[in-house]
Amino acid sequence: MKFSTIQLFITDALKSLRRNKTISIASVATVMATLFVLGAFVMILLNVKVGITDVESQVEAKVFLNDNISIDDQKNVLGKLNDIPEVINISFQTKQEALNQWKVQLGSKNKELLSGMEQNNPLPNSYIVKVKSPEDITKVESSLKGVSGIYEISDGRDIVSKISAVTKTVKWVGGVLLVILVGVSLFLISNTIKLTVYARRKEIGIMKYIGATDWFIRWPFIIEGMVIGFFGAVVADIVIYNVYALAYNRAGSFVSTMMTLVDPMYFVTNLSWAFIIGGILIGALGSILSIRKFLIV
Repeated sequence: MKFSTIQLFITDALKSLRRNKTISIASVATVMATLFVLGAFVMILLNVKVGITDVESQVEAKVFLNDNISIDDQKNVLGKLNDIPEVINISFQTKQEALNQWKVQLGSKNKELLSGMEQNNPLPNSYIVKVKSPEDITKVESSLKGVSGIYEISDGRDIVSKISAVTKTVKWVGGVLLVILVGVSLFLISNTIKLTVYARRKEIGIMKYIGATDWFIRWPFIIEGMVIGFFGAVVADIVIYNVYALAYNRAGSFVSTMMTLVDPMYFVTNLSWAFIIGGILIGALGSILSIRKFLIV
């Protein structure tokens, strides 16, 4: 394709945008609105994923030791734990440390529940084991099965199964909703652009009669759709960032005590360009779908 031809297509597309300002603005607004909804959903999905990751990182196994465990048996337990490839950290917690932690968890209002425990501490010594993923906790239990000196292993299996179920549900629901939102976006944008094409249907018919090829007619509309998609995506990026930043600053201090939130700059550096490219592609595809039936003369 010659440069002069490309220049002609671009000029024609820009003229069409100026001539049909109202429809062009409506198309940009449609792109912006649909991409904003899509962007808001993506940010919610990312925060849910980060929240699940936070919970997963806190899941750990506790290996409780008998009070009368021998030094050799304790070394054997530690050696078995060190031999598990999935284990990333092992820490030893004494009876007193466990009691102090329990005190903090119960709070000052429930001091009476711990009455007498300082003199006769029933809590055992234990190894706290962190693994690469929650699913790896079961490997700790299987590796220590039958090892002497162990009172009990708390593997958090119920928590692991719940986290796995939530993770799978979020992935499936997120994927389905993402496809639906993209489909709705494409439908709305293509129908809005179709108004522009309909206004020029006579011009398209004349061009067909004088021998213009389908792609010669298509390109100005495709460029027009790309321009609409670009500006709609840029406006959507600005709105998404500001709305999310406002929500992040308002709710950040409260929610951060329970989970980590995705920083607003993450959207700017990692997602904004994807939305711009997506807006351009959706605009181009919407134009191709809109003009298809008008090329049949």
